[in-house]
Amino acid sequence: MKEHMKGVKELRAELGKSLDWHGSRLGFLAKFILALFQVKTVNLAQVATAFPGRAKVDSHYKRLQRFFRGSSLDYAVIAKLVTNLLPIRGEAWVLTRDRTHWKFGQSNINRLILGIAYKGIAFPVLWLFLPKQGNSHTAERVELIEWFLDIFGWDKVAYLVADREFVGKAWVAYLRSRQIRLRIRIKQDTLLANARGVEVNAWTVFRDLKPGEARLLSGTRRVWGGERYVVGMKLEDGDFLMVVSSDSPTTILEDYANRWEIETLFGCLKTRGFRFEDTHLSEGERINKLVALLALAFTWAYLTGEWLAQHQPIRLKKLYSDPSKASSVTGSTSSETLSSISMKSSLIFSSS
Repeated sequence: MKEHMKGVKELRAELGKSLDWHGSRLGFLAKFILALFQVKTVNLAQVATAFPGRAKVDSHYKRLQRFFRGSSLDYAVIAKLVTNLLPIRGEAWVLTRDRTHWKFGQSNINRLILGIAYKGIAFPVLWLFLPKQGNSHTAERVELIEWFLDIFGWDKVAYLVADREFVGKAWVAYLRSRQIRLRIRIKQDTLLANARGVEVNAWTVFRDLKPGEARLLSGTRRVWGGERYVVGMKLEDGDFLMVVSSDSPTTILEDYANRWEIETLFGCLKTRGFRFEDTHLSEGERINKLVALLALAFTWAYLTGEWLAQHQPIRLKKLYSDPSKASSVTGSTSSETLSSISMKSSLIFSSS
């Protein structure tokens, strides 16, 4: 117990450097984060069992309920704290966005998240609770980006990566108006100008590729009413990975591979980490508070892991001398990511 309270005190002091909160609130936040590490679930009844102190578990549980029911959070302050904790202050950031959704009873838990890609994973900085099923609308996407720009400024954006859900003429026109560079995957039936200027379904321009081959179309092509660079790749399963970019055509697929980092984040927040689906919260603002605490907990866990890796490095055993035999133990990786990383070796420049 003494060691646990020492950890709470140290974390509270660290959080107090960036959060202008009174001591008891900082203490609650530190206790929540450390309890979350212990129980590995956001279920409040379970979190309460790991809260340190002499109070009974029921008292801790009621305190947790009061926080989510009545306390307010400044999410801009939380976003700044996440970015201040990470060693990324002097550079522009790769933004990645996606949406995660599940149902609790009759309630839709649907969140649109904007993260910063960093060293193989994304860190959540801003999010919106969507009180509905299905995809986000352009207005919701714009709201999230405007919020980011108000806090950090457009010069902090290196580029934005997003999947096929986040497409459309109005959305891309908005990004261009705000001088935000993009790397967005397009759908197979997206209309794309071929070499003769005729609009065709995008996949037809790349249909002659062999699995693993990628083609960078010459010049820019008309997509969604504007001129963009386009790269396409045929994946091993026969699907096409086609990405449009506003600039840097030769690195489009490598840049787009950063999108997978937000999927890794979702895995850490959900089944492989804090088991977000275990929450019984369903009201939008309470979900937003929980995401804020998870953002801080995840960032702190990452930094702790990096510190341990530097001071107590894990010794890796050499399992195979033949790299071709290692695939069964390294696990599966997104074919989209693997193809993106390896595209340099098979890039074809074409006027198709």
